[in-house]
Amino acid sequence: MRRGAISRDGVLKAIDEYDKLGRERFLLQYGYRPATGYFLLYEDRAYDSKAIAGVAHKFDQGRALKSDELSGGRSHAARWLARLGFLIRSSRSPDWTRDEIILACDLAMNNGWKRLEFDDARVIQLSALLQTMPIHPEELRNELFRNPNGVARKTVDITSRHPDYLGKPTNGNALDVQVMHDFLARPAEMAEVARRIRHGLTSGEFQDLPQEADEEDDFSAPEGRLLIRLHKSRERDKGLRKRKIDAVMRQGLRVACEACGFDYEQVYGDRGRGYIECHHVVPLHEVGEGRTKLKDLALICANCHRMIHRRAPWPTPRELLASMEQKHAADRRAAEVVARPRGAAEDHVPHR
Repeated sequence: MRRGAISRDGVLKAIDEYDKLGRERFLLQYGYRPATGYFLLYEDRAYDSKAIAGVAHKFDQGRALKSDELSGGRSHAARWLARLGFLIRSSRSPDWTRDEIILACDLAMNNGWKRLEFDDARVIQLSALLQTMPIHPEELRNELFRNPNGVARKTVDITSRHPDYLGKPTNGNALDVQVMHDFLARPAEMAEVARRIRHGLTSGEFQDLPQEADEEDDFSAPEGRLLIRLHKSRERDKGLRKRKIDAVMRQGLRVACEACGFDYEQVYGDRGRGYIECHHVVPLHEVGEGRTKLKDLALICANCHRMIHRRAPWPTPRELLASMEQKHAADRRAAEVVARPRGAAEDHVPHR
């Protein structure tokens, strides 16, 4: 099923058929199981989102989709229905993200790595803060989303995995353990990351930042997703980028990549004159609320910029250059071995 293949009118016709047949008969007729994750809410009634999307396809494309032709999750039926303007609700809260776990870990650390109860004022405060976090879309939030009970439970999952905990660990997840170990290894740094996330949430700094379509795949910095968005928004500030390029040109230097040396004008002529991307070299947890300085920026070509951001920890342009030089040196040594005449190695063996 291609994106956009169903229409709002087709969905409304599927809903009408659902109402006429009744849920059980509708699902049986089209081969769908009852929804367990996402429901479409329409005129105070809940509908199985996957089945509705699949049957809507019949009205728009001539045939109903089979159950195994689409998923009921956010990537397929629920997302498409939401894009058509329908209200979608999840029956369960979404998985905790790194940003959320960082805040929960910071709370647990400040409590001596001991669990907190649901009625603790700090838990109630964190619950309210997490509900403002602009990561999970509305269709994933149910009435229990990040409530105090859930937040307290997360502190139990975290603290029961602490090295000093003597009891049986709860069924948390691997990300809980990863973030906790980040705090154990770098407590001051991670505490500052948590402070920056809290500040961004309370000040509204994160609310208008654009979401990256591929951020979950490529931007896995330990500092979390929201600080990455802030980082990238500063990199894309056209005024900052222009001032950085102008400063380089006033010094009589080439506008070239500080990692690999690529010069857009040299390769593309007039079209490439004055073009380059900017990378914010200050670590995310050190990015304060003040203005970005030109010395915080490096001029980087698109390829090197992508490689720097590909996974954490992010190398500096100098570190990326060193890794490229190391790779080239290894390639040269390998080529020399291949090109060496047969028997050359034996010429250097001393006679006994």
